[in-house]
Amino acid sequence: MSTANTSETVDVRANIIAVGQRLIGAKGFSAVGLNEILSGAGVPKGSFYHYFGSKDAFGVAMLESYFEEYLAEMDAILAAPDLTMAQRLMNYWGVWQETQSFSECQGKCLAVKLGAEVADMSEAMRAVLDRGTAGIVARLADAIEAGVAYGSLAIHGNPRGVAQSLYQLWLGASVMVKIVRNTEPFATALATTRHMLNPSD
Repeated sequence: MSTANTSETVDVRANIIAVGQRLIGAKGFSAVGLNEILSGAGVPKGSFYHYFGSKDAFGVAMLESYFEEYLAEMDAILAAPDLTMAQRLMNYWGVWQETQSFSECQGKCLAVKLGAEVADMSEAMRAVLDRGTAGIVARLADAIEAGVAYGSLAIHGNPRGVAQSLYQLWLGASVMVKIVRNTEPFATALATTRHMLNPSD
């Protein structure tokens, strides 16, 4: 296969995933049919099945792409220069509030949106969600451990346990934000986060 054809294949596949991610991020996995994705991506059904064997396989690929991008963005936030780890972590929660709210998330809230929906529907998608969220928690744990070591954080308990609790806290707050249709749950989560991390700045 030529380089041009390879590039075109990647572009078509990535476009289908990007369109599906936006649609499913807004409506949920079950509510979005293949025809809607195909129409939005401007590709025929045959092209879809060339890249994905089924809607379930598409869901797996979409979630893998989502977490790859999410974790890369998270790494960038947690490595921002000239900031303490406490400041980086608080910036991360700020980005969370911007991207996981009840308004249109443009496909950036898939873990929140699909966690409960697909976990019982597809073992393959549940496994991707499990690996992706484990990656988030691991990064939070490493950041908290570094923050404690360098003195910008003071926690009670171990970094892994605190990271797990904080991720669960924010995941729950994101669900509540969608239920109450305001951002008050985020304010509560942020206050609890500050209490648990005791940032020095």
